[in-house]
Amino acid sequence: MKTDILVFAAHPDDAELGCSGTLAKEVAAGKKVVVIDLTQGELGTRGSGPLRLEEAASSADILKLAARENLGFQDGFFKNDREHQMEIIRMVRKYQPEIVLLNAPEDRHPDHGRASQLCTEACFYSGLRKVATYAADGSEQAPWRPKNAFHYIQDRFLKPDLVVDVSDFWEIKTASIMAFKSQFFDPQSREPVSYISSPEFLEFVNSRGSEFGHQIGVRYGEGFIRSKMLGVNSLFDLL
Repeated sequence: MKTDILVFAAHPDDAELGCSGTLAKEVAAGKKVVVIDLTQGELGTRGSGPLRLEEAASSADILKLAARENLGFQDGFFKNDREHQMEIIRMVRKYQPEIVLLNAPEDRHPDHGRASQLCTEACFYSGLRKVATYAADGSEQAPWRPKNAFHYIQDRFLKPDLVVDVSDFWEIKTASIMAFKSQFFDPQSREPVSYISSPEFLEFVNSRGSEFGHQIGVRYGEGFIRSKMLGVNSLFDLL
């Protein structure tokens, strides 16, 4: 499947919190978007791996993703090594994205920065023809390197290099987040309170969106960090 945007996320709900407004906007514009979750988030205080998979599928329907996969890496203990890089490379070559979106380069959760580095390196190696990978049918995959990669911003504030106006898609973003019912505020839940399960955390998400939106003169925005220098043909491309 030739894909426009491929999103890598250490945990189910990372993409929703970090960039789902942008994903919804691009899908509405006719782009094909795929999300690859590295783990099931099985170490989370609330819920379970199988439940997170169900919630991820519900969110995928809300966002109208072309596909969503889970690589089943070990939550908290996956490594940036050859074995894990090869799995990422297979996904990049399978979906052949023009753009990849990645976890924040550093964040409160150690998995986020590690996933960012893992996927960044794998995207480079995916373009090398002497790195051999094979599709599910046994055929050899062709090399593929995305044209650009951007890191979405997560818990810690990181200065964005660009902000996408997602004002018209904030309700969809919120719905995709709340698809993870086990993780976020639910007054009926009897599970332990976690860092992200309080109503204040959802207020934080809205405030972050407002803050980024304010920087570009709109209601809500999502910030991204570039992985390489951006170039334009004309200054008027930036208007």
